[in-house]
Amino acid sequence: MSEGGAPPTNRSGSQSVPAGSTATTPQERAAALAFLHTLASEVSEGSIDLPCFPDVVIRISTALADPNTTSDHVVTIVGAEPRLAARILQTANSAAFNSSGKPLTDLQSAITRLGHQMVHGTAMSYAMQQMRNEASLRSIAQPLTELWNKSIAVASICRIVAQRTKLSADEAFLTGLLSGIGSLYIMARAATQASALGSERSWLDLLAGWQASIGKAVLESWGFSEELCDAVGEQEDYERRWKHAAGLTDVLLVSLILAETLKNPKPRVVATDGIHAFLTVGATAEDCAAILSEAEKQIDLVHRALAI
Repeated sequence: MSEGGAPPTNRSGSQSVPAGSTATTPQERAAALAFLHTLASEVSEGSIDLPCFPDVVIRISTALADPNTTSDHVVTIVGAEPRLAARILQTANSAAFNSSGKPLTDLQSAITRLGHQMVHGTAMSYAMQQMRNEASLRSIAQPLTELWNKSIAVASICRIVAQRTKLSADEAFLTGLLSGIGSLYIMARAATQASALGSERSWLDLLAGWQASIGKAVLESWGFSEELCDAVGEQEDYERRWKHAAGLTDVLLVSLILAETLKNPKPRVVATDGIHAFLTVGATAEDCAAILSEAEKQIDLVHRALAI
């Protein structure tokens, strides 16, 4: 988070405010910055209050973060929420995660097929759907959908990029899926007091780019691995130095840039200049083109499985 309450900056050094944003009044800006400092203080102290976020998803996260958790315990937690159980079965039987084409009908088998990382991911898609349908969060329903669609794209690319390294492709997928948790947290909290922060457009613009450090703190409180939390917290560290071995941060950085590139018309040019993460993961310009080609197919499959 920027020091002294200054707005965060992007790769060019300019303020991270979306194109076409509207001007904000000094009062709105002051309210938004004060709000951000309050959130930062809360999460740094481990006080996490994510409005309308299903408790069952937090219980699953906590359980899966414990290496002593048994699959039976996970089944018990998931089975206590029939709608989540149905979603996990649906995901396990989707084209994205059922290459064999053999359908499953019991929760135990579905969780085994998906693995812990993908159970996490499916639980998050369930949580996003529940939040989007909440009346109190109706004002951010569209931003939530856009955030989740971006998360699916980043996660799908993370899995492909990780396969070029020694990292777990499933853990990389989950890292990408959770990379926007800070934005989710900020938007949900801001939606409950939007009147104090000014117009919706105003506070969305002002809050853009603050999500990395807040997202890391949220994930730490939920018990996610240190490397995953660090990657989410370092996702804007474009000046990260070259490493001998790729880490989740490198994979996430590359995937975020490729996900943005995917929005552009062909022929696409990947902006790799000065981004050492591409060297660390061993991705040349030709490699990036191949990754993007494969990603388009994978994103469509994963979107069908995890769309909200």
